[in-house]
Amino acid sequence: MSQIDRRQALKLLAAVGAAGLAAACATEEPADEPQTSDKPVKIGLIAPQTGTLKAIGDEITNGFQLYLELNQNLLGGHPVELVIADEGADARSAKAAVESLLKQGALALTGIANVGTMAGIRDTVESAKVPLIASNGIPRSLQSVLYIWCTSYVASEPSDALAAYLKREMSSLERVTVVAPDDDNGQDAVDAFRQEFGTGDARLTSTVLTEPTVSANRSFFDTALNQVRGINPDVVYAFYSGQAATEFVKQYRAKGIRARIYAPGFFTDGTMLADTGDEARGIFTAMNYSADINNAANRLFATSYRRAHDATPSAAAMASYDAAQVLDKAIRLSRDRLTSPQVNLMLGRVGQIDSPRGGWQFNQPRTPQQKWYLREVRRDGQVLSNVLINELATLG
Repeated sequence: MSQIDRRQALKLLAAVGAAGLAAACATEEPADEPQTSDKPVKIGLIAPQTGTLKAIGDEITNGFQLYLELNQNLLGGHPVELVIADEGADARSAKAAVESLLKQGALALTGIANVGTMAGIRDTVESAKVPLIASNGIPRSLQSVLYIWCTSYVASEPSDALAAYLKREMSSLERVTVVAPDDDNGQDAVDAFRQEFGTGDARLTSTVLTEPTVSANRSFFDTALNQVRGINPDVVYAFYSGQAATEFVKQYRAKGIRARIYAPGFFTDGTMLADTGDEARGIFTAMNYSADINNAANRLFATSYRRAHDATPSAAAMASYDAAQVLDKAIRLSRDRLTSPQVNLMLGRVGQIDSPRGGWQFNQPRTPQQKWYLREVRRDGQVLSNVLINELATLG
């Protein structure tokens, strides 16, 4: 199928989805032919432009911009002015970025690479009554917040998916140890994994916690990994991302620990495979996306992303692409009542999204109801890839 054919197919799917939603919702107005307008809309995108999370920030930016490029720089028929603000390294700088975009009159906000900063910007977003669509995860505590949406996942869901899988697949003689940072997100991951696996299950050993970090030096995991080696489990569930995940694997292999590694998908996404090399082979991850999912939406997205950036798209890039897609629908549904509260209301009516990950939709807490996949790091030709193994569960 040619590239033009793919775009036409996607437009047809979107039209069918919109028509089905209109028929299903008695409160929704009938769908008209797509209308265009000369009136621009300003969208604020928040992403780190320096530091250890810059790679994720680049993926978030690339994913959103790709959707605009494939759709004539229009959202809901309006030309888009995309304003990018530096998220920085912590909640204070993220809040400053949000406030800057609000002062510039952003209709809606998206992005945020660091899930840990979300709580620090909640009140600012809610007070402004401007929707924020998070595209790299959201804490469980922020589900159902009125003006905060998420197109990626709830931070505890990788733990839920893998705990349920390992509970079924591990033998009665095997043991699993959880290793995570001692911060809010790490504790959420530990709690979710232990609750889903069963806190009284004899196969679940004691948890090993490390200092909170987004980066790590060559001795950072020494104490924790010595504990793991002493426990001698068969499986380790590791909850890290970015440079910390890379260092974890290098130090893990150097110590000769043989337990199989399972982790959230962000553990091996982005530049981690290139930075770690063959030491990452055999790591299993749970994620809502794999670049080798075979559907029309992903063939368009993944092919276009590789052509534009000479890289495999990550789950963060995909979720940011979908953030643009849901804004496209919500802005069109807002018609001539183009205000931030109206767009926020219409986000609840966008219905099924034809996504590269497969079809999904917002649930009542404003997060995706979606499939989760088991992936394994393998050689795919000459490159290491997160190869899809099978479906794990539908969560949300």
